[in-house]
Amino acid sequence: MRDVAVVGFAQRQMEEFDGSPTCVELLVPLFAECYEQTGWTRRDIGFWCSGSSDYLAGRSFSFVQAVDAIGVIPPVNESHVEMDLAWAMYEAWLKIQTGEVETALVYAFGKSSAGLLRRTLALQLEPYTMNPLWPDTVSLAGLQARAGIDAGAWDERAMAEVVQRSLTAAEGNEHAVRKGGSSVDELLARPMYADPLRKHDCAPVTDGAAAIVLAAGDKAREVRDNPAWITGIGHSIDAMSMGTRDLTRSPSAQRAAAAAGVDGVEVAELHAPFSHQEIVLRRELGLGDDVQVNPSGGALAGNPMFSAGGIRVGEAARRIWDGSASRTLGHATSGPALQQNLVCVLDASTTGGAR
Repeated sequence: MRDVAVVGFAQRQMEEFDGSPTCVELLVPLFAECYEQTGWTRRDIGFWCSGSSDYLAGRSFSFVQAVDAIGVIPPVNESHVEMDLAWAMYEAWLKIQTGEVETALVYAFGKSSAGLLRRTLALQLEPYTMNPLWPDTVSLAGLQARAGIDAGAWDERAMAEVVQRSLTAAEGNEHAVRKGGSSVDELLARPMYADPLRKHDCAPVTDGAAAIVLAAGDKAREVRDNPAWITGIGHSIDAMSMGTRDLTRSPSAQRAAAAAGVDGVEVAELHAPFSHQEIVLRRELGLGDDVQVNPSGGALAGNPMFSAGGIRVGEAARRIWDGSASRTLGHATSGPALQQNLVCVLDASTTGGAR
């Protein structure tokens, strides 16, 4: 296995949709930031991979427009996933492992303001019994939260504690669109939104984009004194049908964590768009109380479609770069109620060995 590291990361989240920027307008500043971090130009990038959704954009091959942000002369080695940025990163990591390229820049974008987001996301549901009912994301998460409460796996106070801690941590994150200021009791006094969820239990969905730069071996060391080495990565998916799953659990998250090897992790950035999902993930990933979870504020502070999972990997890498941690974890999820999960473990050194 080749040593591969995260050496660049940039993000943009938009609380307001003034001017409704195109995907190109969202991406060009991010690419410029990545070039500045690495000292590279587009000619130094061996492979590009993007993540987005044609369903959300409302047209086929919508990602082709985003290639304008790269520039196509000379031609580029480019691919795309209809998934979150984290899965685009996984494809690029595999591409580097083949030995065909030494570097990659992966990016993702999503404009939730472009259409009826909740109705669009219902298209990813099981097509025979779920999709015809058009249940929206928040309603499904509410069913999951209620299942956990009824089973005694968590309660509303535990959910509010997750929100309070996350939004307090978000105060130090310039990219967060929602930040703290309320106590747990104040949060519990707020009205229900989708019982048992309150508005603050649900991530604020925004327009946004993000980019990550990967490099192998000496290429990574050329641009960073302390690259964030990917020493473990894995992803897995649970059954499509909600009726066949125990919604209080996420076996795919557990399998992904086992594949990546999460022992000794000091910081975990978890992509939990709903407060109770962080509780599920902490258990499935086996994270102890000594692990700092979502110091950036996590998805509850901002959840740009198709970028939020990759942002968790980028935030985990920042902890390696600034020396505040030597082993971190970035997690991404996709599908309803934590159906599909990816876990990426980052280290300050390569001694852990890639998995």
